[in-house]
This record gives sequence, structure tokens and C-alpha cells, in this order.
Amino acid sequence: MNQLIKLYIIILFLMLGALYYTYTYAKDVPTKVARNVENLFISQAKYSAENIDAFLKEKVGDNVVKKLQRNATLHDQIENALSLLINPVYKYVFVLYRDKNGEYRFLLDGSREERADFGERLQVNQEVWDKVYRTQKPCFIDQSKLGTLWMTYLYPLVSNGKIEAVLDIDFSVDFPNEIASTIHPVTQTFKYVLLAIIFMLLVLVYQALLNFKSQKESITDPLTHIYNRNYLRKFLRRANMSYYQILMIDIDFFKKINDNYGHKTGDFILASVASIIQEEIREEDVLIRYGGEEFLLFIKNSSQDTRLAKNVAERIRKKIAATEFNYEDASIHLTVSIGVNCHPQKYKSVAEAIKEADKMLYLAKKTGRNKIVFHSNNNILDDGFEMKSIYEIKEALEDGRIVNCFQPIFDVQTNSIDKYEALVRLQEKDGTLVPPVRFLGNIENTSVYNELTKRVIENVFVHIDSYGVTISINLNFSDIMDNVIYGIIIEELEKNKSRAPMLIIELLENEPIEEIEAMNEKLAYIKSFGVRVAVDDFGSGYANYEIFKVLDVDIIKIDGSLIKDIEESEISLKITHSIISLSKDLGLETVAEFVHSKEVFDIVSELGVDGAQGFYLAKPTLEIKS
Repeated sequence: MNQLIKLYIIILFLMLGALYYTYTYAKDVPTKVARNVENLFISQAKYSAENIDAFLKEKVGDNVVKKLQRNATLHDQIENALSLLINPVYKYVFVLYRDKNGEYRFLLDGSREERADFGERLQVNQEVWDKVYRTQKPCFIDQSKLGTLWMTYLYPLVSNGKIEAVLDIDFSVDFPNEIASTIHPVTQTFKYVLLAIIFMLLVLVYQALLNFKSQKESITDPLTHIYNRNYLRKFLRRANMSYYQILMIDIDFFKKINDNYGHKTGDFILASVASIIQEEIREEDVLIRYGGEEFLLFIKNSSQDTRLAKNVAERIRKKIAATEFNYEDASIHLTVSIGVNCHPQKYKSVAEAIKEADKMLYLAKKTGRNKIVFHSNNNILDDGFEMKSIYEIKEALEDGRIVNCFQPIFDVQTNSIDKYEALVRLQEKDGTLVPPVRFLGNIENTSVYNELTKRVIENVFVHIDSYGVTISINLNFSDIMDNVIYGIIIEELEKNKSRAPMLIIELLENEPIEEIEAMNEKLAYIKSFGVRVAVDDFGSGYANYEIFKVLDVDIIKIDGSLIKDIEESEISLKITHSIISLSKDLGLETVAEFVHSKEVFDIVSELGVDGAQGFYLAKPTLEIKS
């Protein structure tokens, strides 16, 4: 429905724009037409002047003034010819010459009555006429202020490069009225067109309003004013269930409300519950009255984070349970049961996905009501987050959404940043960062994992080059033993030989090393580029003191499980102390992880650790702060 409203608004604005354009154009039409007609007559005046000039040259030649003064017959013939130009537009046509004193006198007069005598003096705008004599260029004079003329066109008659006289054509004062009468039908036509467009616009707006009202009524429940099942069919035709989670909401013991308080009270409860649900959801979510007291809610959630559906469901449940519904003399407290399907895209059809939410609703009611039940899914982690599928991870790689966060590692002695640890993250389309525990497990031993490893190393070398800092990356021992990943590491080291000494590989021993000799051989070649090797999370898992004997490492990172308890646990304190002491004896650098408070930082500093990292010192960020 929102899309339909937007479409109507767009159409309305387009029509208003067209109306405004038509009005503006129609308003300017008289001026434009008048200008065009005016230009037409002016060009005609130029054409007439040029013809008169040519006629005089043909009949008289040069020395026009002297020849016409001597030949009265020729003079009269030419004046009669000029009189043929007189019409409702051309009121006067005559030719003046300038005497030795600068006075302007009649050479020819085309008037049909009371013609001026040859040589008769005429008072003119001396400045303008002199300019025509001086420049030998035609000139227009606005005469509208006189009230008897509209415009004068002066045309110089030149012979052998010398001006002999000036032709004057005076336009009648009735000329503008002639133009107005010419364009009047045009302006009237535009007015009628404009009125017709306005009428059509009003009809279309009225029809659109009727259509919108009819459409809205057909998909709206008249009692609760939310969508009904008719809208559900339309919604499901265009909705992609990959972007939604489904909640089925039912009012507990609603039949008792109808039986005890009557159907009007029941209707009030339904409308009130619908209103509460709408207050707890967003505009992009879709609420539908699915049955008598059942509501179907589609929560838009492109990331499919189950926490959103859980939070919305819990807000709705708590809000309704805390509300006192008062109608007439009745004061009613009620609860709702909610079934949730967080993964409707995993079902063959939307009907099956809705049925699953309905099953969860049934379980909620069966097990006591006033509760929320989520459908089970084997791909859900214990913390409620869903593991990313291999397809989602592949898409993130293609979109460039596999990124590194960088956490500083501080030199304890100088309390300054010594290096950074790169932590791989998957960035959702909305910018949310997903930790590796939610996606690495699904791509182990796949080409996607190999591509991800390559992307991480490439990104780290870009940051080393940009910021000139040492950065460490995390790999498993099994990654080094995997020939494909090992080949990727060597390829990137070959391409970045000058930057390789600023790379540290942190190895997490999450399984026993079975081929120690082969492992040492590969690590030795990696270290030949200047790369340093660290053992990560030392003190947990399979890590033990024997590692100092079998592997050539440079740095020991003490596991956070020891560091975080170091204040309260005497055992953690002693183990940490022994790791640091042995590392110093062997010439190895030590780094304490998970330093989360000043107290912990002070303890590891006193124990003699070389480096420290943790939220107390700095949190990981997407970019290194230079």
C-alpha cells in the first residue's frame, strides 16, 4: 500500500509539473507571438527599404537630390510608387536629405494626400538622424510615446560610399492592436487547453482517491485497521522471506473475554492489542490480522539476527501484560502467547514457514501461555546467533565485506603502541561486524576459506604499507601444514618482501602437532622473509612447555583465560609468572592478552611481561589511527 501511495504522489507531482509548465508557456505565448509578428513586420520593412533603394538606383542613379530636383516628372512618378506602400501598418513613407546647414528636407513623400513639397524642411530627432548619416546603418526609433506613431525605421540610401538621403518608414499606432488581434485566437486556445488539463487533473485525482480508498478498504481489517488476509496474499507474492522473520501472536483465553464481557468488549480488546503491537514495530514491518484473535507479524531483518525477533516478541509480550484494558465498567488484564520462526527462508514455501510459527505458538500455549517459543535449528549457536552459511560468506568475499579490525598491542615499558593484531570480521550489509566464531567453522577445508585467508593477508600488507606498523595475523598450525594455504602465504610474502619483516604470524595450536619436522621446515622458510612467529593463547588447549623445544618461535602470547583471573586466582598468577620467566630465559617476547582493567595491567607489568593488549588499553577498530 505504501508503494501505491508513493506512485500516486509521483503521478500527481508529474501532472502538477506539466500543468505549471503549460501555464507558464501559455502565459508567455502572447509576448512570444507578438515579438515574432513584430519581427516579421520589421523584416518586411527592411525588405521594402532595400527594394526602394534598388528602385531609386535603377531609376535615378547617383546624385539623387540634384536629379530629382531637375526632373519633376520623375520625381512625381517615384512618389506615386512610394505611395503604393502605404497601408494600415506603414502610415508614412518618405525620403529626406540633409542640406549644407544640417537641416533635413523632403526629397520624396509617399503620402497619398497633402504631400510635402520638394525641399520642404521637416523637424526631426536630429541626434538620431545624424547618427544614421554618420554610421550609414539602419536604425529603429520607438515612437510609442507620441501617440500617433508606433515605430520609425530609418534606412540610409548610399551611393558610391556616400550617403545621399535617408528613407523613413513610419509604423502605424494601430500596429500593436493588429498584433493583439492576430494572437488572440492563440491565447484563447491555450486558455482552453489549460482549463481542460486542470479538469483532467481533478478527475484523475478524484479517481485516484477513490481507487486508493477502495484498495485500502479491501486489504484493511475494519475493526483493528491493520492489514487483513487479502493483503497477506499480495504481500507474499512480492516478499522475499530471506529478509523477514515470522511471529504468530495469539491473545490468551480470548473466548472467555467474549463470553464474560460481550463481543463489543472483545472488539475493543482486539483493536487495542493491534494498536500496542503497531507501537512496538517499525514501518517496514508488516502486521496482519490472521484470524479471530491471532495476529501474523513479519519482522524485516535482512541480517537474520535472531535477537531482533526475540526483542520485538518480548517487548510485545511485556507491554500487553502490563497494560490495563478499560472498557465501560470492565477492567481487564490479559496476556499473549507468541510463536517465532526466525528462518522462514529455510522452508519450501511461505505457507510451511507460517505453519512452523503456528506450531511454536501452539507449544507456547500448551506449555503455560504468556510465553514466547522459537523454532529449533541445528545451525544456531548457544548464544542464539546463527552460523553464517558458506553462500553468505562467499557473497561477503565478493562484496568486499571480509575485513580486518586492528587491536593495538602496547609496549608495557613505554606504554605506547608497539604493533597491532589483525582480527578478521565479516561485515553485514548494514555495517554490523560478525566475529569469526560465526563463520569460520562452516568454511574449513574449502576454497572459500583459502580465498578468505588470502584476502586477510593482502589487507594486512596494505595497512603495513600505508601506516608503516607491525601487524600480526592469526593462523592455525593446520593452516601451515595445508599446502594450498601455505602456498598462498609464500606467494604473498614473495610479492611483499620489503614489508614481510613487519608481519607476525600468530599460531593457535588447537590440535596436536603430528609432523613436527615438516612444520619446522615450513616455518623456517616463512621466517627467512623476516617474518616473526608467535604462539597464540599459550596456556590453554594443547599448548605446553614442550613447544619451546620443538618449534622456533619468537613471541609467546599468554592466554586471556589466565590473565582475566590473575587478580583472584593464585594459580593463574603463578602459571603466568612461570611462562614469563621461562620466556625471558629463552629470549622470547611475551604478550599478555585480555588486559581488561588497570589492576590487571599493573600486575602483568610487575611480572615483567613485554607487551599487553585488551579492552582496557584499546578496542579493535576497522582502521589504524595514524
